[in-house]
Amino acid sequence: MSDLPETSVKTAVTPPTHNAPPAKFSHGVRKGNILQVAGQVGNLPAQEGRPPTPAGPDLASQVRQTLANVQSVLAAGGASWEDVVMARVYLTDVAHFAEFNALYDAYFAELTQPPAARTTVYVGLPPGLLVEIDALAVLG
Repeated sequence: MSDLPETSVKTAVTPPTHNAPPAKFSHGVRKGNILQVAGQVGNLPAQEGRPPTPAGPDLASQVRQTLANVQSVLAAGGASWEDVVMARVYLTDVAHFAEFNALYDAYFAELTQPPAARTTVYVGLPPGLLVEIDALAVLG
């Protein structure tokens, strides 16, 4: 028998805006006051019977949608961007760094304390996707 409180139960988080994951993983997992948001991409909100569709072919559209998708998982897990302590960003092209930074800075302009962040170039995203972001939130 475990002495851990019930709040330490690991719970999958999937907001209604998201399709069920295509494999055995979750869009987010909360355990106690920790919420890990899995890598989100710039797909539009889920529509019954339709495959995932990128928000647009350009970086700006995909970054805005990716941040909205992370926000949806945060909210479904009881968190907000104010709770995020780390964000990891994966771009498919090093040429996108400056544009991404401008979009990121604008998105978080009102945030009291922006999260620590790491941005890297990663070429393993599905065709047409330009950015992926994951986040770690600590609530309370």
